[in-house]
Amino acid sequence: MIRFENISKIYNSHSVALRSVSFEVKPQEFLSLVGRSGAGKSTLLKLLIAEEKPTHGKIFFDTQDILKMRPNELPFLRRQIGAVFQDFKLLPKKTAYENVAFAMEVAGKSDEEIKSDVPKVLDLVGLKDKMNNFPKQLSGGEKQRVAIARALVHRPSVIVADEPTGNLDPINTWDIIRLLLKINELGTTVILATHDKEIINALEKRVVSLENGSVIRDENPGRYILS
Repeated sequence: MIRFENISKIYNSHSVALRSVSFEVKPQEFLSLVGRSGAGKSTLLKLLIAEEKPTHGKIFFDTQDILKMRPNELPFLRRQIGAVFQDFKLLPKKTAYENVAFAMEVAGKSDEEIKSDVPKVLDLVGLKDKMNNFPKQLSGGEKQRVAIARALVHRPSVIVADEPTGNLDPINTWDIIRLLLKINELGTTVILATHDKEIINALEKRVVSLENGSVIRDENPGRYILS
């Protein structure tokens, strides 16, 4: 489904984010990207959703070379790859319902589709009773659930989650991880970037370990092991 071929990202002579990274992600797989801060995890995900371009190498989504996609094709790619971030990126003056609905409006969905789909996806993430709450009325874990609902509402084939539990306490952390596992079980590929050793070792899923921009380990099932 996703293939990175000899990907390098060089900002300048003093900053090399990725060095000849190659691996594949299979459909419906749950894969964890691990590494210390600055190892290249976030850069890799930004390249996948075409927020940045690699210095060298190719990235394929299905059979499409992402680097050859035209600008008008990128919104479709980003609806196929739902992104979830550490800082939620919610609109503060919109309710949970409106935050998810806005993502559909931008994609040109009809009012009927929005009214049908938004409550369903908020129910899926356990927020049916909080859909009229504003972000300031939600806990950190609930905000992240809204962000996941927003990513899911386009029915993407892939969810990429970049340190989604970084701002959460342990209880909310495991709630979000269980939700990502549920989404994966329903057929969506999940790529989780984290440096949380406890989560990785409990998941017993495939782990790709990055260090100084290079893949140093790719194991299934894997554990959090850094030199």
